[in-house]
Amino acid sequence: MDIVESTSAGSPGVLTLTLNGRLDADGTDTFAGRLAICIDRGERRIVLDLAAVDYVSSVGLRSLVLGAKRLAPLGGRLVLCQPQARIRQLLDIAGFTSMFPIAASRDEAAERMA
Repeated sequence: MDIVESTSAGSPGVLTLTLNGRLDADGTDTFAGRLAICIDRGERRIVLDLAAVDYVSSVGLRSLVLGAKRLAPLGGRLVLCQPQARIRQLLDIAGFTSMFPIAASRDEAAERMA
């Protein structure tokens, strides 16, 4: 799993983590570690760009929930954006669309942080 951090001048205070690869047993540790580092340094509004994620396992889904639960008492929020159709379907079936805002673009994700 490759992860790139970025920010945008148009969305101050919003960190985007662009994930590339599989959010499975192998990739989840990398993702969870990076997310923890971001939260520990004070990031509270985090967009997860899932456009290049082609697989999410139950362990990957769990890591999303744990990240959101860690942010919630800190007043933070995770927003998912640009999931591929099959990942979006998985999120729907698993009931995650009621837990996480899902945006069609990074701009929309940043707007949902308000």
